[in-house]
Amino acid sequence: MRTTIGYTLESIGYVVGAQGLVSFASRTFFGTEWGWMHKIVDLPSTAYLGVVAVGLALVVGGVKTRSTAQRQKTA
Repeated sequence: MRTTIGYTLESIGYVVGAQGLVSFASRTFFGTEWGWMHKIVDLPSTAYLGVVAVGLALVVGGVKTRSTAQRQKTA
């Protein structure tokens, strides 16, 4: 079960992080809106960097959860 949760958190983290990065880059460098994040929330450009950080935290949490389950299985 932990393995499934780890993969799920990691997958969600990749999507959230990528959308935050795309939204930040599109607003900062091109002055347009890309991705779907701007349809959900209207944030300033720098706040999207926080979304990237949340995505990275989810990825790290998913990898750690997955690693813990694999170590317990082999022991």
